[in-house]
Amino acid sequence: MATFLYRIGRWAFRRRRLVGGLWLGALVLALAAAAMAPEGEEEDLSMPGTESQKAFDLLDERFPESNSQGAEARLVFRAPDGQRVTARENKAAVQDTLGSLDGGDQVASATDPFESGEVSEDGTIAFSTITYTEGAVDLTESTKSALEDAADKARDAGLTVEVGGSALDSEEEPGGTTELIGVAVAAVVLVLALGSLVAAGLSLLTALLGVAIAFGLVSALAAPLGLTSTVAILALMLGLAVGIDYALFITSRFRDECAQGSEPEEAAGRAVGTAGSAVVFAGATVFIALVGLGVVGIPELTKMGMGGAGAVALAVLVALTLVPALFGLFGRRILPRALRKATSDRWSGSERQHAAPTAAGRAGLSTRWARFVLRRPVAVLMVAGLGLGAVALPALSLELGLPGDESKSVETTQRRAYDLLSEGFGPGFNGPLTVVVDTSKSADTRAVTNQVVKTVRGLDGVASVGDPVLSRTKDTAVLTAVPKTAPNSGETKDLVNAIRGAVSGVEADTGATILVTGNTAMNIDISEAMSDALIPYLTVVIGLAVLLLLVVFRSVLVPVKAALGFLLSVGAAFGVLVAVFQWGWAADLLGIEQTGPVMSLMPILIIGIVFGLAMDYEVFLLTRMREAHVHGASPGEAIVGGFRHSGRVVAAAAIIMISVFAGFVGMSSPTIQTMGVGLAAAVLFDAFVVRMAIVPAVLALLGHRAWWLPRILDRVLPNVDIEGEALTKHVPASATVPDTAVPPLPAGRYQG
Repeated sequence: MATFLYRIGRWAFRRRRLVGGLWLGALVLALAAAAMAPEGEEEDLSMPGTESQKAFDLLDERFPESNSQGAEARLVFRAPDGQRVTARENKAAVQDTLGSLDGGDQVASATDPFESGEVSEDGTIAFSTITYTEGAVDLTESTKSALEDAADKARDAGLTVEVGGSALDSEEEPGGTTELIGVAVAAVVLVLALGSLVAAGLSLLTALLGVAIAFGLVSALAAPLGLTSTVAILALMLGLAVGIDYALFITSRFRDECAQGSEPEEAAGRAVGTAGSAVVFAGATVFIALVGLGVVGIPELTKMGMGGAGAVALAVLVALTLVPALFGLFGRRILPRALRKATSDRWSGSERQHAAPTAAGRAGLSTRWARFVLRRPVAVLMVAGLGLGAVALPALSLELGLPGDESKSVETTQRRAYDLLSEGFGPGFNGPLTVVVDTSKSADTRAVTNQVVKTVRGLDGVASVGDPVLSRTKDTAVLTAVPKTAPNSGETKDLVNAIRGAVSGVEADTGATILVTGNTAMNIDISEAMSDALIPYLTVVIGLAVLLLLVVFRSVLVPVKAALGFLLSVGAAFGVLVAVFQWGWAADLLGIEQTGPVMSLMPILIIGIVFGLAMDYEVFLLTRMREAHVHGASPGEAIVGGFRHSGRVVAAAAIIMISVFAGFVGMSSPTIQTMGVGLAAAVLFDAFVVRMAIVPAVLALLGHRAWWLPRILDRVLPNVDIEGEALTKHVPASATVPDTAVPPLPAGRYQG
């Protein structure tokens, strides 16, 4: 693979204008396709095969005149202090408000709270439910404006009015201040790491181009494939982070090759052949992990995985082709000032050769850290391992759920409507359960339905059960059960299970099919499915990591060590999510106004993404160590050499990823906030604790055993040559300059 990529790097360097033109054309086509494509639709979260989804599908079949998952709004009215909403003036204001919505576009119905009994016991709060013929994302701006104007009309009459439900939901748009801050931090880190404004700009330019193409393609395919705004934001987040990192790794290797005396074209080829091989492997692991999210069975999660995987694949292609092309376009301006003079003749075509700079003077921070770990591997391992274990402890209290209006800011009308309904009608009123009774195989629909009503009313935790509604064919009944507890509480989850268990006896006696659904039940079903899928998915991911690293590093213990380190990183990231989003630690600092269960999709999504990113740092750091080991260095010298070449670059790449992910925490979407915090924490722990501390400590303790591989596996496993050993025959003798020797380790107990 290294030889093939070496040729690609040299070809892209020579054909730089062609390569640049092709990528520019791809950008124009992607943006044009996005501009001409119809807007995508935000789809409700669903999971085929669950009881709640089966019930929704049955409702759509038996009640075709209504949309079981269509948009809904609740206008919540509160009378002024000391008054009742049923007073003549207030009642007239409410009815006038609702009258302005009658017959409006896309409005299916609007209930009168005084006729339907939707007034609190103390008479201070009332609400009206407005149902729409379309889903929330299909509502026109005029429809939403009419709803807001109606609320304003009631406010002018002296009432407090808030609007809840899904009708005012909107797509989350990227491009806020915090994301820009993240990119700015990445730019500063690039300048410090590469020592050149041009090189830093090159990495940002290539990453932004790849992200723009990915974002354009997601937007163009949104309507036909049903891609949501969350898919686009995930593609943007991942594409930007890995795109900058991949360009950084290849640019850093190109700089090293130039410093060692390689001609510019040769340096570009070797950079793509070596660092590019690591980029391909790292990108492949992220791609596979994200595509593997499809096995969970949630369409939205599958789309998120595919969108993110596509962005990562584009980032890899850009890094392998456009980055070396820009090496040729920008010339020696890519190099730090100290190297420009030493390489000026080679870049200008002169025959005179300059000696490659040597590593003189004081060792760098990465080298000093590696030597410190080699002197005290047990202490470093214990401190790092116990520290991550302590951070991971809150993960034992992990609770999964899906965010609703209760998770929104108190500044939003949806959250205030939620609070008013809880105050007037009880916390469970915001999460009603829908019980669907299918009597198509039963003789007496009313008798079966009455039995179900009696059974549900007799359960503890049920505040009320509404009158059943029959379908036109009289073979399906729907009734609403209101819990006494809030939608995301454990008591409500227990109640859903209790209802399902209680009605199973009715099913056995009558032959009817009874299903419990509603948004609350759907959230519970998805959360349980996520919990059940977490361990199998984690097992598959770890197994894949061990297999891939076994092939790449031709070692048995290195993959096992990498998998255990990955588990520590993920566990610590989950601990942070629980502490921040469930317990509220530092929530105010991060702008998170409401605590609650961690979003159901996050654990599996974070596992998939962090797996790939963890392998990024493992590969980039250990590739140089194995390269030194293969060329005869002792285990200790190989560790120091790996840190000397890659430690600073890996640290810079991690800071860039952390800043990019953290930049998305400022968005208002709980999904994106959770993803940003979880990924930033996971990268922080994996890069700076696992890869920078635990990995060298374990390798120091293992010594030569770290690179042991049974003979039978040595014969069977393919040699992917990620270190670029095969490239030596492609390097002209005149251009070959020995690598700077690794300074010998101080005498002591560890010498390999």
